Amino acid sequence: MAGFEVGIIATIFFGGLAGWLAGKLMDMRFGVFMNIVIGIVGAAIAAAIFRRLGIFVEGDWLGYLITSFVGASILLFVARLVRR
Repeated sequence: MAGFEVGIIATIFFGGLAGWLAGKLMDMRFGVFMNIVIGIVGAAIAAAIFRRLGIFVEGDWLGYLITSFVGASILLFVARLVRR
């Protein structure tokens, strides 16, 4: 996602949206703050994984949302495995 910089408000918004969507997919409920944290951390995780695999997502708001969603889903999946 080189060349696309997201402001702090957009990061919070997209992180929260991605965290909420991932929570719905994984059937895990969190508050607004945790959704934002999960989405932002998930974006960093997915960006690192994608970069390592040579996958480059289009650098716009939709690409950022997709990356955040994938990362948040991975994060919640791992959290569910550790919980067991």
